[in-house]
Amino acid sequence: MTVRTRFAPSPTGYLHLGGLRTALYTYLFARKNGGKFILRIEDTDQEREVPGAVDKIYNSMKLAGLDYDEGPDVGGDYGPYIQSQRRDTYLPYAMQLVESGAAYPCFCSVEELQQRRDAATARGEQWKYDKHCLSIPREEALERMRSGEPFVIRQNVPTTGTASFEDALYGHVEAPCDTLDDNVLIKQDGLPTYNFANVIDDHLMGITHVMRGTEYLSSTPKYNLLYEAFGWTPPVYIHMSPVMKDASRKLSKRHGDPGFEDLLSQGYVKDAIINFIALLGWCPDVKKYGEKEFFTMDELIEAFDLNGLSKSPAIFNTEKLNWFNHEYISRMDFDKYLEMATPWFDKVLAGKNIDYRCLAGLMHTRTEVFGNVPDQVRFLAELPEYDAEIYTHKKMKTNPEIALRALELARPALAALDNFSEEAVKEVLMNLAAANELKTGQMMWPVRIAISGLASTPGGATEIAYLIGKQETLRRIDLGIEKLKR
Repeated sequence: MTVRTRFAPSPTGYLHLGGLRTALYTYLFARKNGGKFILRIEDTDQEREVPGAVDKIYNSMKLAGLDYDEGPDVGGDYGPYIQSQRRDTYLPYAMQLVESGAAYPCFCSVEELQQRRDAATARGEQWKYDKHCLSIPREEALERMRSGEPFVIRQNVPTTGTASFEDALYGHVEAPCDTLDDNVLIKQDGLPTYNFANVIDDHLMGITHVMRGTEYLSSTPKYNLLYEAFGWTPPVYIHMSPVMKDASRKLSKRHGDPGFEDLLSQGYVKDAIINFIALLGWCPDVKKYGEKEFFTMDELIEAFDLNGLSKSPAIFNTEKLNWFNHEYISRMDFDKYLEMATPWFDKVLAGKNIDYRCLAGLMHTRTEVFGNVPDQVRFLAELPEYDAEIYTHKKMKTNPEIALRALELARPALAALDNFSEEAVKEVLMNLAAANELKTGQMMWPVRIAISGLASTPGGATEIAYLIGKQETLRRIDLGIEKLKR
């Protein structure tokens, strides 16, 4: 048997991180087993579809490196891979169920259903469809359908017994049939519901393993009733625990939680996101991999095993993601770092004639998320406001009086430099300190404060002076002297 898995998102917006994890695990399982990975767009809920969402899905999959073997934009032997383009496929299968008694046409209007729902609520009962239209003789029902009367087709769930399935992670799962509703299979617009379309398409596309969230655990018994009614073999089910914001809330765009492309736009590295997401709810074999946390995509494929999946919800920890991202950036080839950092430098330093290569050398191991870089280097473009008390540093044995002396010594010495390189600036400042009985820190700290306005900076006085240039260095030292005199 060739393993065939599918990722089947609805085009209702961005690819959220729970969806990304489902796609990733489905991809890893297919690749680990030498199988096929299929992308299918489930757009039967036309009212919720967001314009442009399908293209967003394609783009996110491409950015994540999840290349699919079959899909709407790559083709395949089982297309179309967009459900709305398969709409003529589903009604014949629904009618097959009507003929066998496993489904029936329903002509109840929305108003009638609401009245009966309200009456059940008034009685304190949980509403489910009352099989009102099941009693309509079949020929009469078929004639009403042919005459153009609005209808839906409902699944005829047995009123006794249980419906069950086997899950690779949760084992045997069953539900009493009298608790299950007669769900709609075909809507009035002729499109199938998700519950019906995914069963038909999974069968027709030869899907062998279905990986999805635990929110579908309660629906899957009904899906298996459909498989039984058709006489089809159901796929292997693997239901995965959710990705949570905290102990009580799932990640949600409505609550401001980021999606995959949001994280990319904030300056997270793709490989770091994928590595982090892979470990949300899955753990590699400890005997084989020990405490290993960093995996390439190829290594994830090799390591992925269903036995490593957890039944417990995974908590999305931003601090952990930031740590992963910092590690990936720190290990990045320098030229690659420079390439990725340049657009972020440009946000605040464009046109300032800053040596980006030198700046990248200072920032490479200090960068946690690229989105933070503009604020970290903004002082190079514009000196921030600061208080003179910042010149006080007990460890450096420096105070405003010593700082003023250091700046007044440094100013003319730096002004006399023709070659304003890091090395030249460093030599001048070191010599000045020694000649005037100042500790190195008592010279370097005041100069760095004067030209940066910050207590903590990437690089020291000599690097910053070189980056902003001679004239700007002297201008800022003059401002520092003036501030200290006041």
